Amino acid sequence: MQNDAIHRFHIPVLGVGFSVDAPLKVARYGISSVMSIIADSLLEELRKHYLEKNGREYIPIPDDDPDSRALRITAYLDLIDELVKKQFTALKSEGFGEGSDLHTYFDLLPDDSELKSLYRKMRMTENPADKKKLQNELLNSVRPGSADVNIMTKIDKPNFAKDGTQLPSEYNDAHAALRGFANSKLSSSVVFSAGMNPRLYGYMEHFDGFFPDDSGRFNKRIIIKVSDYRSAVIQGRFLAKKGLWVSEFRIESGLNCGGHAFATDGLLLGPILEEFKTRRGELYDLLLDIYLKALQKKVRTIPDTMPRQQVSVQGGIGTCAEQDFLIRHYNISSVGWGTPFLLVPEVTNVDKDTLRKLSAAKEDDLYLSGISPLGVPFNNLRDNNKDLEKMDRVFSGKPGSPCTKKYLRFNTEFTEKPICTASIRFIKHKVKELKEQIADPEEFAIAYDKTVEKTCICEGLTVSVLTLNDIEVKTHSAAASVCPGPNMAYFSKITTLREMVDHIYGRVDLIDDSERPNMFVKELRLYINYLQDKMKDAGENEIESSQYFSRFADNLKNGIAYYKKQMATELEIPWNEKQQFLSDLREQEEKLYGLVKAAIQHEPQTACV
Repeated sequence: MQNDAIHRFHIPVLGVGFSVDAPLKVARYGISSVMSIIADSLLEELRKHYLEKNGREYIPIPDDDPDSRALRITAYLDLIDELVKKQFTALKSEGFGEGSDLHTYFDLLPDDSELKSLYRKMRMTENPADKKKLQNELLNSVRPGSADVNIMTKIDKPNFAKDGTQLPSEYNDAHAALRGFANSKLSSSVVFSAGMNPRLYGYMEHFDGFFPDDSGRFNKRIIIKVSDYRSAVIQGRFLAKKGLWVSEFRIESGLNCGGHAFATDGLLLGPILEEFKTRRGELYDLLLDIYLKALQKKVRTIPDTMPRQQVSVQGGIGTCAEQDFLIRHYNISSVGWGTPFLLVPEVTNVDKDTLRKLSAAKEDDLYLSGISPLGVPFNNLRDNNKDLEKMDRVFSGKPGSPCTKKYLRFNTEFTEKPICTASIRFIKHKVKELKEQIADPEEFAIAYDKTVEKTCICEGLTVSVLTLNDIEVKTHSAAASVCPGPNMAYFSKITTLREMVDHIYGRVDLIDDSERPNMFVKELRLYINYLQDKMKDAGENEIESSQYFSRFADNLKNGIAYYKKQMATELEIPWNEKQQFLSDLREQEEKLYGLVKAAIQHEPQTACV
């Protein structure tokens, strides 16, 4: 997103296909969003769709082109850039009348926005000359939201030539995606998620767009999604040494989020944000010193203006009050609203059946699953169509899915070349191995269930956008997956973009559950439940497990103490909300105490917790 964003929120990446064309729906209103660029074949289908929709000729980029993945991504992003610019030019020429996109642009802004105040002043001005002057000032001030892209650093499998030889690393999936973005006309950000990939990060040095011009501006900006301050230091230093500047650290809750959940060792969002707040200047100075020295060593432009570095946050935010607190107390530049936008058909691509299930979902319908072939916990909706299809295959004795997309082929347990753990081939090998190694029926059943739980999310997360746009689904299945965060339990209305933005800014209330806990309390609950499940599933290495549980519990205790102290000094939160927050904290503290006490009493698993 842009450093000087018009709005206080952004729409994070939502699955593979749910927000893949979101800029075409929201960028003209100044709203920034993030597109996944993992699925180049999906981007190619959408490029064809939007070209034909606009009366343009489509020239395909064939599969057998040696650089088809990068070329497809570049072509799609170039089209997004072109169409957004076209939309924005049309918006500016529409006029300020009621019902125009230009009116909507200003109407969606937060009520205390200076730009919105100027707009109101223009509407109230009667003198034609003064009115025209204000209109020109407004038109010079508007700008579209940023069309950012997401690259999951872990999805970087190697690829092979027709003769079976492995291609150089620049043809790996994430490398090719990065090249596709770097060569595109978009001036926006790449959001790296899922941890550090040194080789991928180093590859950015090949593209001038990631380096500053004389004025200090970047054509391509870098956003790193991090789970804590330490991660920001490590990744920021690594990039700074290469002359690459991180324009934004995007902090995401480890568990109170959608998609893959990268849980911390019990480190909670509040204390993490507090550390960023207190050490932000220290981090900036550290990275800037390394960065400038690297630019000098590379004989790169040393800008006249030093780069800015922002901090944003996402994961579980549900009210205007929570957003305002994050911005005010932690000096956050933008707040991510992801899961609620799955209920906004104007913005995201969710098929009707999944949309119905999401709107009806309650807390028990949303759970942390083991379905992802990445081996990372994945937020899931119970009884989604893809999982129902998967279970039908299991019950019919044919577990697993045909592996057509091939993005998550990482396992070499049974094969020389990597295959996907959700594939028919892998599951067949694994079940055979389990039968040979496990004699106990109960133990076998547990291992078997974990094996067949894996789902083909490559297909499942792309189907909706195809069916909604009447694009032929060429794969074997049209069943959709979905990956909402726990926050979905408190939203049930299928709504419009205007209504959702009004909710974000406190003009309406879309939450229909009066029992919804504060976002910090909800995250604490999730972490305590996560710890409890981990303790139940503790492995053979009891000493190592005990040390992990002890560290985890200590971090939770420290987090609770932080929140208590914060509530005692926070003056702008109403008394009744404080009391409810503290009451919920005590309830979770007692649950944690009971968990630790029970662990101590049961030797030998967690005697040191």
